[in-house]
Amino acid sequence: MATAKLWGGRFTAKAAEWVDEFGASIHFDQKMASEDLEGSIAHAKMLGKQAIISEKESAEIVAGLQALQKELENGQLVFDVKNEDIHMNMEALLTEKIGAVAGKLHTARSRNDQVATDFHLWVKHRLPDVLTVLTELQEELLILASKHSGTIMSGYTHLQHAQPITYGHYLLAYFEMFQRDYERFEFNQKHTDILPLGAAALAGTTFPIDREFVAEQLDFGSIYHNSLDAVSDRDFALEFLSNASILMMHLSRMAEELILWSTYEFNYVELSDDFSTGSSIMPQKKNADFAELVRGKTGRTYGSLMALLTTMKSLPLAYNKDMQEDKEQVFDVTDTVIASVKIFTGILNGLKVHEKRMLASTQDDFSNATELADYLATKGVPFRQAHAIVGQLVLAGITTHTPLQEMALADLKSAAPQIEDDIYNVLKSETAVNRRTSIGGTAVENVKKEIVRNQAILEARA
Repeated sequence: MATAKLWGGRFTAKAAEWVDEFGASIHFDQKMASEDLEGSIAHAKMLGKQAIISEKESAEIVAGLQALQKELENGQLVFDVKNEDIHMNMEALLTEKIGAVAGKLHTARSRNDQVATDFHLWVKHRLPDVLTVLTELQEELLILASKHSGTIMSGYTHLQHAQPITYGHYLLAYFEMFQRDYERFEFNQKHTDILPLGAAALAGTTFPIDREFVAEQLDFGSIYHNSLDAVSDRDFALEFLSNASILMMHLSRMAEELILWSTYEFNYVELSDDFSTGSSIMPQKKNADFAELVRGKTGRTYGSLMALLTTMKSLPLAYNKDMQEDKEQVFDVTDTVIASVKIFTGILNGLKVHEKRMLASTQDDFSNATELADYLATKGVPFRQAHAIVGQLVLAGITTHTPLQEMALADLKSAAPQIEDDIYNVLKSETAVNRRTSIGGTAVENVKKEIVRNQAILEARA
């Protein structure tokens, strides 16, 4: 393999090996090898079509690139750090294969628009994978929500018991979060689906290129209409990292609840053995390690977003070497997000729900206090006054360890004469849940309707 720099004509000194190592990106941007070849094939075809090079030369270059594609698929390509990046490595390999005509491939393009194209293609190719795993996670949520549309549990605010809800309603809250994540990544495709190639270094080219032809060859929906923007834009990568950070935040919130709810104290759920680990010293332990790891990887994802935002925050137009730092974060976060979503799909698939324990948590916790206040309000008592009356009853109940539904009717009436014996039905957890029929409420019938609506959303994707 040739070791002379392909850009080294005006240089008289040679950098030390450790300096080359520092400046090289081949260690990570080789992940874009397939995209680099794909972009080069489209570019070579365009050069021949436009008679910028001969059709024979174009065909020879394309054949050489296609041969490299097969070698890449078979794991036969070896890259050299002396060639810095994936683009120059591929040009050097192509030159070895077809000779000097390979040097014509770089006509009417720069590494600046080439790397931007490769990066767009890489993200464009992987966004569907993210959307697929999100759909699979949402499908699992709906399956679990369908099983537990009527499973009653405590709803929380401030991590304190608030009001009874159903577990199905809880699960659908995460469905909604992941739906917004899906829509964000779906929109991310729009800004990824733009072709930079043809911008050259920063100002366009004097050659009569056909950018629309290249866009069609690479299945891009549109092209950049400003050459400066084309080579310096990394908004699509920032959008991806931002979307990934929000998604990981949602996963982390659910992870926290799974970790809490699988403790001895809560015992609402039990994670399957497939997604738990033990202790090297304590035989009884069953740890929610995979949920914890997803929670931990959320910080890693945030860090990637902040790293690229900081890299881009003061860069003058157009391309700067700083932008070499744009890819590693996206590569890493893509793997992290896809793996984390798959882990959660598996966790939910094997989750054991302790329904009786969930229901019991709502029966001695005074989470039905709002029911009594609302009941009094329907009897004409101003709500603020009703709130105070029920607060006093709750205080008495805490003191005597007596839930509201177990208090004698005489005691309840002494606090508020408007209370009748129908209050005991009102105070049941099931009644509290099923009376909340407002749109978005936790009533079982509402949950079932939302499951149907959400199933239609997923079916529409197919």
